[in-house]
Amino acid sequence: MQLRGLVADTRPLANDHFRRLWVANIVTVVGAQLTIVAVPAQIYADTGSSAYVGLTGVFGLVPLVVFGLWGGALADVFDRRTLLVVSTCGLIGTSALFWLQAALGSTNVWLLLSLFAVQQAFFAVNQPTRSAVLPRLLAPELLPAANSLNMTVFQAGAIAGPLVAGVLIPFTGFSWLYLVDTITLFATLSAVLRLPRLRVERGPGQERARTPGLRSVVEGVLVLRHHPVLMMSFVVDIVAMVFGMPRALFPEIAHESFLGPETGGLAFALLFAAIPAGAVVGGVLSGWVSRVDAQGRAVIVCILVWGVAITGFGVAVGLAALGDGWRTPMLLAAVLMLAVGGAADMASAAFRSAMLMTAASDEMRGRLQGIFIVVVAGGPRVADVTHGAVAALVGTAVTTAGGGILVVVGTVVAALAVPSFVRYRLSSAPVAAG
Repeated sequence: MQLRGLVADTRPLANDHFRRLWVANIVTVVGAQLTIVAVPAQIYADTGSSAYVGLTGVFGLVPLVVFGLWGGALADVFDRRTLLVVSTCGLIGTSALFWLQAALGSTNVWLLLSLFAVQQAFFAVNQPTRSAVLPRLLAPELLPAANSLNMTVFQAGAIAGPLVAGVLIPFTGFSWLYLVDTITLFATLSAVLRLPRLRVERGPGQERARTPGLRSVVEGVLVLRHHPVLMMSFVVDIVAMVFGMPRALFPEIAHESFLGPETGGLAFALLFAAIPAGAVVGGVLSGWVSRVDAQGRAVIVCILVWGVAITGFGVAVGLAALGDGWRTPMLLAAVLMLAVGGAADMASAAFRSAMLMTAASDEMRGRLQGIFIVVVAGGPRVADVTHGAVAALVGTAVTTAGGGILVVVGTVVAALAVPSFVRYRLSSAPVAAG
């Protein structure tokens, strides 16, 4: 009984629609990760320039922000099943075009970057719509468990995908990786086609659908002003990611602190795999999340654990400089700290996503999920820039340890500033309407 209470809560899988989506995601997430690895690898192979590879950040972030917000507005107007079908077909089409250009031997980097931008646009529409669907399929008390199951699959793919791609690219080239991604996406399309019609449920006086334009997007942002709990769910994530996500420093840390080669190596691989590995373990052992009613307090605790873990990671990096005898144990300590942080971040994300799903009315869920996608994707990218700039001035150890401390301080300040967030309970969740 104790073991059953510890491992992941699988009750959401009793729902046929969720189970089909989840099983399909197991198949498609590895294919998606193959493309995520193949695009920058192909750009570098074609150009030999890291500057061109860096452009994937711009070509990926801009459509993610624009279409993430607009996609959320679309999800609050149109039948969500229809929107999922269209966006999934768009993802299949762009993956097929990736395969075609690679199969034809194209070396046009701008074509590749443009396809990447289109793919990210379809992804940005698909994800908030998919999240907005879950509260219509599952009871509120099952949403944390459902989010944990989804995130566990995603993080497992984040580990397996790069490893598989790294092995296959020298033997198969890029086209086969894109083809696998294209084929696996049909599993998701099949699951989506079997969903029921999911028209938006509107409140009194809102029977008429709004136009999914700029005004609708702005309404989704402005509603947060009147719902501090929802606003704080975004603020604490921004604090955690902007100050505490040191992934941009992993190559330098692996090379300089742990004496790995400039082009990768064991330390490099361990650092990049540690956070998703911790998230997977946290997801497997996530049975407890369904029993937590005080979700606001749980989010605060999880982010504090994340901040302490990142601080510990920075200390381990600093101690590695003491000499050869310190490097191996400090590498293990650094990996352990990142894994603990990954498990805490997984739990925090599961709670925050569930809070957003249950505290918002159905007519607002799409737009708020769009904002969620932008925050989740944008925070780490801002962290890449800030951590890189600060590390150039004070070094990687001080940057990472200091960032972890700022996460703790910022989270405590946020909790004190908005005590209603800490007091938030699933059993008494208010509803945010448009």
